[in-house]
Amino acid sequence: MATEIEKKYRLTPEQRSALIRQLRDVGAQDEGEELEENTLYEGGPIDFNRNVLRLRRIGETAVLTYKERLSVDSNAKHQREEETKIDNADAMRSILEAIGFIARLVYEKRRQTWLLGETEIVIDELPFGLFMEIEGAEEDILAVERELGIENLQMESSTYPQLTRKLGKRIGEMIEARFESQE
Repeated sequence: MATEIEKKYRLTPEQRSALIRQLRDVGAQDEGEELEENTLYEGGPIDFNRNVLRLRRIGETAVLTYKERLSVDSNAKHQREEETKIDNADAMRSILEAIGFIARLVYEKRRQTWLLGETEIVIDELPFGLFMEIEGAEEDILAVERELGIENLQMESSTYPQLTRKLGKRIGEMIEARFESQE
């Protein structure tokens, strides 16, 4: 079982700009930016309060993920995380629907990824705000917090699916948080 350990923070546009400068100053490696579409499915044993089944599309690629929150005494979030790459996202969507899973929530995000040692730092823009996540071993997360000097950032304990349920737009049985198209 793989365990994901991360901390999430809310950012203002000014904090985001300062953070990007700080990441460059400390020698973090910029891995680029991607647009993601994340679809969460409900059905069977999936209960959004405990676990999620997500199909993430990034361009032509896709990843199917199962996440389950673990109970730990820490301000960092610990989750079981199982992922696999999918060659055909449309076929995977059809399979999920055929076995009774229903798409209930969709959120888009623009993700800029940075690496600092063994730790991944992502800066996410969602239709409802800016965020940063630091993922790695708990001691590495603490070291990155100190190195970036981010003591004043507001921690966010809600997941993106929870925030989408709260801040997204209901369209029938689906809740969506999408960027406005630039047509």
